Amino acid sequence: MSFLQMTRRTLLAVGAASVLAFSVQSFAQTPDNVLIVGQIAEPKALDPAAVTAVNDFRILMNVYDGLVRYQSGTLEVEPALATEWEISDDGKVYTFKLRNGVKFHDGSDFNAEAVKFNFDRILKEEHPYHDTGPFPLSFFFSAVQDVEVIDPMTVKFILDAPYAPFLSNLAYPTGLIVSPEAVKQNGKEFGRNPSGTGPFKFAKWKSNERVVVERNDDYWDGAAQTEAVVFRPITDANTRTAEMLAGGIDLMVEVPPVALSQFEGDGYKLVEQAGPHVWFLILNAKEGPFADKRVRQAANYAINKSAIVDDVLEGTAAVAAGPTPPAFAWAYNESLEPYPYDPEKAKALLKEAGAEGAELTFYVTEGGSGMLDPVAMGTAIQADLQAVGMNVKIETYEWNTFLGEVNPGLEGKADMAEMAWMTNDPDTLPYLALRTEAWPDKGGFNSGYYSNPEVDRLLEAARASTDQAERAKLYQQMQSIVQEDAPWVFVANWKQNAVTTSSVENFELQPSFFLLLKDVSKQ
Repeated sequence: MSFLQMTRRTLLAVGAASVLAFSVQSFAQTPDNVLIVGQIAEPKALDPAAVTAVNDFRILMNVYDGLVRYQSGTLEVEPALATEWEISDDGKVYTFKLRNGVKFHDGSDFNAEAVKFNFDRILKEEHPYHDTGPFPLSFFFSAVQDVEVIDPMTVKFILDAPYAPFLSNLAYPTGLIVSPEAVKQNGKEFGRNPSGTGPFKFAKWKSNERVVVERNDDYWDGAAQTEAVVFRPITDANTRTAEMLAGGIDLMVEVPPVALSQFEGDGYKLVEQAGPHVWFLILNAKEGPFADKRVRQAANYAINKSAIVDDVLEGTAAVAAGPTPPAFAWAYNESLEPYPYDPEKAKALLKEAGAEGAELTFYVTEGGSGMLDPVAMGTAIQADLQAVGMNVKIETYEWNTFLGEVNPGLEGKADMAEMAWMTNDPDTLPYLALRTEAWPDKGGFNSGYYSNPEVDRLLEAARASTDQAERAKLYQQMQSIVQEDAPWVFVANWKQNAVTTSSVENFELQPSFFLLLKDVSKQ
């Protein structure tokens, strides 16, 4: 009898659809040697090439490996499925030696052909399994011209230009390696039937209740400490908190700021970790009031971001000064100061632009990847904008529905939308969300249609430079221009948190915001 069968009755109780229908006693004890994780949302898919949300990534990083991975506690890369690599002098050719003896969870072999299959699938429209996409972060590997198999355990990436973030992007979930045989067998349903090489194997996904992964006893880097992990989507923050207090989950991510004090006593461990996070408002720069830079700047002056950080977020974040998080210390422009709270300045700019009384539609999500306390923040922002004369209507959506509205672009639908990104490199967010070529109809995430040719030039130059000091200078120039243009309202940089029960050992949050659970145990 498998582990999943042995614990079926317990897991069904833990993963029940309506948790509020159960008594506290139902959740008094989670299964022995099974880690129950309270997630913020239902995953969209379990295909790493097909998703963008950290919520999904937190599961995927335990099922798959990449050629490289981030060292624990850092954003520096180290070997994973590749044991070593060489970079050509011109920065355009990367040759990887692969780890011998690794198998995918379906029993098929990991080798150079599997690596080529993965990248050809997402980059080449003529690939027979390209239709298992879409692949929204294929931008990460847009510099890849070709992938060549040198021998069964050696693979070469040929780039069309030097690309400084390449290794870091390989460590990001978009670079995780999936089983070609599983893709061939499941086609477009692969995202519901994943197979990787990671420390846990996919076991079950019951929509809106749980995703269950079991220990991979043959994992190349040593077996996991727990028999299984159950990821439960509990979208309402208050419900998630209540479940944690009642003993229904062992680990809760993104603790609401107002609930932090409830976990300061015995029985719990509260964990915090700074990381490269920015919470912002996308402004529709293509049409409507925010097509005028003065109105975008007015919104930045009108919103009391310090009050949001202190009162709504309970001091768990800092006011953001621009599009680049200060966690990227080497690339961060320390000369930038956040827009001050100045409602009179905001009113003056609105009058100058003829935008007094502007009607605005504001998309807000109930919760989601790195979104802090989005409804409360959205309500506070609405009040601040209305105080300077803007008329703001909020429309609220569940996270995946929200992404479906925002990612294709705000044109014809909304004037502004909440958004949060956690990134691996200072290139990632601006390149995918601020370039002209990143407009949604061109495959990017520039949902507000911001365009500045100088920003485009700086970003292209920065990713092609192999000199970190030169890259830093280019990114800092970009930040100054973007802050002045105000395509977003720059709200907050968050310090991530999580809480575990006292029985959970060896858990650490990562700067990447991913959950790495292989070495976590329950006493």
